[in-house]
Amino acid sequence: QEAQSQMTGALSRLLAVTENYPDLKANEQFRDLQVQLEGTENRISTARTRYVASVQDYNTYVRQFPQAMTAKVIGMKAKPNFSAEAGASKAPTVNFN
Repeated sequence: QEAQSQMTGALSRLLAVTENYPDLKANEQFRDLQVQLEGTENRISTARTRYVASVQDYNTYVRQFPQAMTAKVIGMKAKPNFSAEAGASKAPTVNFN
């Protein structure tokens, strides 16, 4: 969550800089950066979804019989699921126009 907040803050500052330098918007490398940022946010969202699914699978496994009995003996417990701020699962739109 903290990294998500830092990323949002950095994007806000970058947006402010681009408003002051219109030539920067037209730069091909800057457009590539926009695409990379969107791709990174999408990969984070995908990884978060996979993590949540893995935790759910693990918790289901630990709670099923006969695994539940073995899990208790060796100390396996259900894990808390990932929780993020509201709207964090939606990738932000990067638009510097």
